[in-house]
Amino acid sequence: MDYNALLTELKKKQFRPIYFLMGEEPFFVDQVTKLIEESALSEEEKSFNQSVLYGSDVNISQVVSEAKRYPMMAERVVIIVKEAQHLRDLDKLESYAENPQPSTVLVFAYKHKKLDKRKKIAKILAKNHVLFESKRVYDNQVPNWVERLLKLKGYTASPKAIQMMAESLGTDIGRINSEIEKLSLIVPQGQSIDEEVIETNIGISKDFNNFELCNAINRKDFTKAIRIQKYFSSNPKDNPLVVTTGILYRNFRILMLLAQAKKGGISENALAKEAGISPWQAKDYFPALNFFDVRRIARIMSYLREMDLKSKGVNNQGTSDGDLLKETLFKIFYQ
Repeated sequence: MDYNALLTELKKKQFRPIYFLMGEEPFFVDQVTKLIEESALSEEEKSFNQSVLYGSDVNISQVVSEAKRYPMMAERVVIIVKEAQHLRDLDKLESYAENPQPSTVLVFAYKHKKLDKRKKIAKILAKNHVLFESKRVYDNQVPNWVERLLKLKGYTASPKAIQMMAESLGTDIGRINSEIEKLSLIVPQGQSIDEEVIETNIGISKDFNNFELCNAINRKDFTKAIRIQKYFSSNPKDNPLVVTTGILYRNFRILMLLAQAKKGGISENALAKEAGISPWQAKDYFPALNFFDVRRIARIMSYLREMDLKSKGVNNQGTSDGDLLKETLFKIFYQ
């Protein structure tokens, strides 16, 4: 079951006996757990019928014992096991999973790890219950998630604002959601979010950020790129080179895919699909195809790998991060 289908079912108050929520992205595990915790019982029912356990403090036998008890003046019992990745001997859950208490909703929040799907317990959970894997979001999926999370809070946003957040906040969906939560406390619901709102309330400069740096490179605007580099050098804590390197590498990886696909003479929309980006995002990349061919992009990607190694101390005689970026920009534009 995917995330959206799971949320839809829970919002209809259709609960299963066991939810095993696992995976590398903690945000989705937390959201599902929170929804069950908040909606499966009324506030009055929770005191007698809801227990929150921690995997580091209990064992499977204790969890099963809790799960087997009957509800008191309520329809169900809810048992939530947080930090379930610390539980040992999960195989001992097999017997209960095969014959669960029908009035109990048992939730395992098994974050940052995955259950071995070859094991019998995993097969039982997948067949008879909910075995949900929360996967890491890829770079090209982040803008869609930013837009979706904003929409859930009642906002629309300009493409540039979405891209600014996606480029600056990375693939940590929890962090993105946290920033949007902050926005919702300040910005009236229904207001369109633009780059000015992002700059004012999240602290991402609308003129000096990684999105604008990529834009300057893709339009071969060396002057603007160097202005951004100087701003980054003056504000290193807010603009770590490791983040900039990753975003620049992604920019050229997308350009490589576009440049290779362009040889086939396909449409712009098809090009965007081939590169794994939306058509409105692709418009920021197309100008660069006039300047960067496949061979040059490959060379630039090697410059970025070299900058990354030097920033970590490899073959670096003390050059600052600001100067490393400046040197690499010269290579991107002129070599």
